[in-house]
Amino acid sequence: MLQKYEKKPYLCINSQLVKKLYKLILSSFLGSFIFTFFIVIFVLLMQFLWVYVDDLVGKGLSFKILMELFFHASVTFVPMALPLAILLASIMSFGDLGEHYELVAIKASGISLWTAMRPLLIFSMMLSGLAFIFSNSINPVAMLKFKTLLFDIRRQKLAFDIKEGQFYKDIENYVIYVDKKGKDGSTIYGVKIYDHTERQGNTKIMVADSGMMSLSPNQRTIIFTLYNGHNYTEDISEEATYRTKRPFERMSFREEQIKFSLESFDLTRSNEDMYKSYQAMMNTHQLSMALDSLEQRYDDRQESFRVSFRQRLSNYESRKRHDTRDTTLNAQLEWPLLDHLDPSSRSNVIETAVGLSRNAKENVSFHKQDFQAQTLNIKKHKKEWHKKFTLSFACLIFFFIGAPLGAIIRKGGMGLPVVISVLFFVIYYIISTVAERMAEFGDLNMFLGVWISSIIIFPIGLILTFKATKY
Repeated sequence: MLQKYEKKPYLCINSQLVKKLYKLILSSFLGSFIFTFFIVIFVLLMQFLWVYVDDLVGKGLSFKILMELFFHASVTFVPMALPLAILLASIMSFGDLGEHYELVAIKASGISLWTAMRPLLIFSMMLSGLAFIFSNSINPVAMLKFKTLLFDIRRQKLAFDIKEGQFYKDIENYVIYVDKKGKDGSTIYGVKIYDHTERQGNTKIMVADSGMMSLSPNQRTIIFTLYNGHNYTEDISEEATYRTKRPFERMSFREEQIKFSLESFDLTRSNEDMYKSYQAMMNTHQLSMALDSLEQRYDDRQESFRVSFRQRLSNYESRKRHDTRDTTLNAQLEWPLLDHLDPSSRSNVIETAVGLSRNAKENVSFHKQDFQAQTLNIKKHKKEWHKKFTLSFACLIFFFIGAPLGAIIRKGGMGLPVVISVLFFVIYYIISTVAERMAEFGDLNMFLGVWISSIIIFPIGLILTFKATKY
């Protein structure tokens, strides 16, 4: 009875210790995970800005449009940021525990490293499930909105900005030239405005010594107030040619206003339905349905080409066997008979044969390119389908690498853990990119091309876990 009485307090104390330990590890991991996750998102967003800065600057985009673009871009970066954040947070958490000898104390109290890793393993499994839901449901929508908005911004005209000594052509049907601009940016000198609204060349020209540029109150129109100038108009009749002398009009003015609409500078939003057929904008169900349709169409096209090709061969053989009455036809089908034809007939036969051969070659070449394009499209859909699952698995893989690696190196902070995390992630990313390209444009199986990085990295995580829990 005494032995049983002594065990109960020990078990109670051990259970409380484990709960406190779990709370400590979870709080340490969550803080590092949230911090590193947003840091990675920020770094990827800065990389995006570096790539597309030329497409964003100078177009007068509103703050709302920019924030919308950055938000959708940040959401699309989650599949890359999430595994890296888990890896870095795991190394930092267990590295801190090892650096401050807390892991030694945990093991000395009879709690194994595997037991200490259990709450983070459960959390990583839950995060993997959420990652799949995100990759399958949220990311396609964000990708659709991001790509559509980025396309609209890239085709958007630059904001209205006339340069000195340059012809400005972004206003439809007008070309504006300014010799010099004042320091205030509104006063202009040596103004020439070419009116091409009638699409008959430089038949209407407005010239002024100076002027002022200003925006209308609703900011939808720019107003040119010109001083001391002339309007030149050349009358062109339909019958006139370049040799005809045409009437020429000149009208002088002291002050005149001309207005230009800025509606063409507004951001035109495309219909998102136009881009929903792209594989990156689909979930697994939509990808599966699209794959069935693409593969069925591919099989139908192949069968149609096969039947057509066989029919042509059959017609050729039938004409060769049964039509013996026409000597010219037989000469076309039997090369030795060309010797019995006169030069003119022989030339016609050869030209006909060459034309038929060229048509057959072009037909085969066209179908070959068509089949290659369809095959590539099918491969891209398969790749996107598999990548919906690789994000979830990558979260688990990098946890099994980060947690034991942090316990082994026993170094926390943002120094060595960051270097090791980036190294592992770069290796994973390079393997994935190269293998996916080989699967798309080579003979590598698509399943192996998408999953080979996980297949290579996952055993490393198991080995590290075994090493860390054994010693």
